[in-house]
Amino acid sequence: MSGMLGTFEGAVAQGVLWAVMVLGVYITYKILDIADLTVDGSFSLGGCTCAALLFQGINPILALFFGFLAGLAAGAVTGILHTLFEIPAILAGILTQISLWPINYKIMDKANQSISQDKNRNEIKNIFMRFQELTGLELKEATLVLGLIIAIVIILILYWFFGTELGSSIRATGNNPDMIRALGVNIKITKLLTLMLSNGLVALSGALVAQNHKYGDINMGTGAIVIGLAAIVIGEVLLGWIKNFGGKLFATVLGSSIYFLIRAIVLELDLGTVGTNWMKLISAVIIAVAMAVPVISKKIKTRRMYAESVEEDMVKEEMKC
Repeated sequence: MSGMLGTFEGAVAQGVLWAVMVLGVYITYKILDIADLTVDGSFSLGGCTCAALLFQGINPILALFFGFLAGLAAGAVTGILHTLFEIPAILAGILTQISLWPINYKIMDKANQSISQDKNRNEIKNIFMRFQELTGLELKEATLVLGLIIAIVIILILYWFFGTELGSSIRATGNNPDMIRALGVNIKITKLLTLMLSNGLVALSGALVAQNHKYGDINMGTGAIVIGLAAIVIGEVLLGWIKNFGGKLFATVLGSSIYFLIRAIVLELDLGTVGTNWMKLISAVIIAVAMAVPVISKKIKTRRMYAESVEEDMVKEEMKC
């Protein structure tokens, strides 16, 4: 039982680290209404950049920062393709994602890089190990606590930023681009900045996951966009009643943790090699059901209101007679 609880604790900790990526996906998907497929590539870019720097002996925090900068660059490429050359956002994301695969390989000069030791065979103490030494917690507990701290700080920064004039312009761009353009705002700039910020967060998440797993891999971001969308949908279903922007950001973190908890439960069912592959089906079902439920609920409510209206009209007609 304790082993299972440890597994679930580790799953929640992973969910919190991936939640940073989900926050990035939320920015483009919910604010700009763009499903940015750059995510799969920029997540790996952040992880590979961080792994390569750690292997060279760079400070783990500095490696995270450079991973974030790499994500900003990837988002800028997608943004330029979409805004300057008017390539559809989804296609621009695909082009960037494909282009990042050989770049990620070149960064590490190999498909994957272990970062347990640096090039001088010295042990690499990532930020989670250092936080563990500082607090005296178990590694899983240290990962969870530090991950929560990072996620909360990012949520607070995003909440502040999107309350500024620039952030409000970005939100308005997603809600009504024609209106905000008429007010003199260059929506190409706001879209570019949003894509950069989104992929910066995605790459930062990749760097955090790489440090936690102690390796970087060019394929570590495969399926990241699906995980991001699933986490967003789960969060909306559970906390859909929250209208505050900060609350919605928190809901994405909760959704990410629950997604990885569900995955841990599936893997605990001991389905063999099929277990991991089932996650693709589960993710698809979660997204489809969660998106369908509000629509079905709205239709049922509309029909009920229509039936009540017809019934009231019939009563009024009977009273007249």
